Amino acid sequence: MDVAGNLRLGVVGLSDGNGHPYSWSAIFNGYDPAAMEACGYPVIPRYLERQSWPEAAIPGARVTHVWTQSPELSRNIAKAARIAIIADRLEDMLDAVDGILLARDDAETHFEMARPFLEAGLPVYIDKPVALSLADLDRLYALERYPGQIFTCSALAYASELKLSAADAASIGRLRHIVGSVPKDWERYAVHVIEPLVKLLNEQGEIVATQAWRHGEMASLNVAWEGGAQATVTTFGSAPAPLSLRVCGERGWKDLFFTDTFAAFKAALEDFVAGIRARDVRSDRRIVRRVVDLIERGRA
Repeated sequence: MDVAGNLRLGVVGLSDGNGHPYSWSAIFNGYDPAAMEACGYPVIPRYLERQSWPEAAIPGARVTHVWTQSPELSRNIAKAARIAIIADRLEDMLDAVDGILLARDDAETHFEMARPFLEAGLPVYIDKPVALSLADLDRLYALERYPGQIFTCSALAYASELKLSAADAASIGRLRHIVGSVPKDWERYAVHVIEPLVKLLNEQGEIVATQAWRHGEMASLNVAWEGGAQATVTTFGSAPAPLSLRVCGERGWKDLFFTDTFAAFKAALEDFVAGIRARDVRSDRRIVRRVVDLIERGRA
């Protein structure tokens, strides 16, 4: 921690098409509007400018270090998100920070990039999806030095608009089927609806049947559980598609649409920081395994 008691965080990025090193860092540090406008992800400055700063920032923690595979990218992120130190090597952050934001969504890089920090005992937030197979997930968890050291999620699992209110749950009745849709590719984006639906369905027992198919850019997975519930998840590639869940129960249905990126990101990051301070488990391994299992089945 710094002299003021703030947690020091290091951000690691950047993967193609993923602006999380910019946005996550800004949620802690605030941002430079002109530099953020040039980040290459137009949606980020739009949702940041709708917030009131510095009140919108997460208190008690700052992103103090950044490392990417490119010094130029690191400088751009540092300028946009007011990060003081650009690390020359990943290892330079080991003794300088209290936690790591591994803000890359190319799951194949997660093991090697997380390993030095996990072996050093640092808590690590690993961006979605944490892994594309249960075997790869188990390799990561084998590096944990204590329960809860790995925090991982789709931030959309924190989105209030993708949850049922108590009144909606009572009106819909026992859940029977959830239909999830999301743009872009299965490997990086299916997790955004898989994790919320796994949490909505809660305990449904073992999976009894799955069917996966791909056609061009589209991919889809049908799943049935022994508890009677079913789900269908479809990614639509480059075609426009809502990021949504249709939740169907015995007495009715409800459409849930994701709308507030900033609020979801902030809630997930706040939980990560709270877990560092409490040194407890904020990312349930059982849920993570269910999510990765479905991602893997959808790649078959």
